Amino acid sequence: MAIETDNALFDGGRLLPLVEDFYTIQGEGFHAGKPAYFIRLGGCDVGCRWCDAKYTWDPKRYPPVDIRTIIDRATACPAQAIVITGGEPLLYPLDRLTGELHDRGLQIFLETSGTRPFSGRFDWVCLSPKRQHAPLPEAFARAHELKVIVESAEDFAWAERNAAQAGPACPLYLQPEWSVAEKVMPVIVEYVKAHPQWNISIQAHKYMHIP
Repeated sequence: MAIETDNALFDGGRLLPLVEDFYTIQGEGFHAGKPAYFIRLGGCDVGCRWCDAKYTWDPKRYPPVDIRTIIDRATACPAQAIVITGGEPLLYPLDRLTGELHDRGLQIFLETSGTRPFSGRFDWVCLSPKRQHAPLPEAFARAHELKVIVESAEDFAWAERNAAQAGPACPLYLQPEWSVAEKVMPVIVEYVKAHPQWNISIQAHKYMHIP
């Protein structure tokens, strides 16, 4: 899926196509259970058929928003951590947004498929590689955590190819695709028991019925 973004439209990152922002509990991966303020940006160049945020894919649906508005809302709540997600947030220059949030003393986490060059300052990067559009090499060097979505046992080989490129201290997660979670979970459990370098990530927020 090709997404062309007009960076002039975003004024060097002073404006961004905001889909939604909200305070919730992180439900996945290493930081599961942590309160965090989510900033979700529009636009995606990957297009997973099982994506649960397909409404974010077309950035033209979301007029650019001044990052000062986003920052004011984020800092008005007690969150100590910010998750920047999408869509694919690295479609846009993020230096200004992350710099100003850091200046407010907040931790900044990124959720990315790693398909675009990095911009911004992050305390934690969750890399979630997708088969149809593999990450750039630099994404593995920046990743603090690797999270691979599993639809079937065929995805384990893909997971291992990506794990081989991650740093030796990078935590590894296998996460069942939600629509087939009950079917695939027993297979993931047995795989992780046999390959204990991996952990299981569950979309806990869906069990909590929160965003």
